[in-house]
Amino acid sequence: MVSLPIIGRKDKADFPSLDIKSLDVKIDSGAYSCSIHCDHVEVVESEGKSMLEVVFLDKDHPKYTGKKHYFEQFKRKKVKSSTGYQQERYFVPLALSLFGQVFVTDFSLTSRNGLRNPVLLGRKLLNKQFLIDSSKTNLSHKSTKLKFKK
Repeated sequence: MVSLPIIGRKDKADFPSLDIKSLDVKIDSGAYSCSIHCDHVEVVESEGKSMLEVVFLDKDHPKYTGKKHYFEQFKRKKVKSSTGYQQERYFVPLALSLFGQVFVTDFSLTSRNGLRNPVLLGRKLLNKQFLIDSSKTNLSHKSTKLKFKK
């Protein structure tokens, strides 16, 4: 039997392609997809191609850089919130690092203003990758710090 890493209800993840380290994430087994907080999302034309221009986080977040990221690969889908409200959102593939391992999954781009964690990790990423212990926090962050201390 394969042993899966245990993840708590909250943690910190690195996003290497965005050059963001130790970003707070909330583990939500009730959510299907992952989402990340954005300040700006816009489809722009560049060299005859449609690209998605994104600024992650917002000016109030300590890890905000204001840097524009461009994605050739993106899609637009309808998402239903936990309150039943349906909204169209853009999705982009992003790499994130947990427990020293890199995972690539689609993230919806949305405003998470007023929410404690700028990132939500849903079942699409969590299933068959992790066991969840809701009494724990920062298990990946702590294990990664220990690996690099040696």
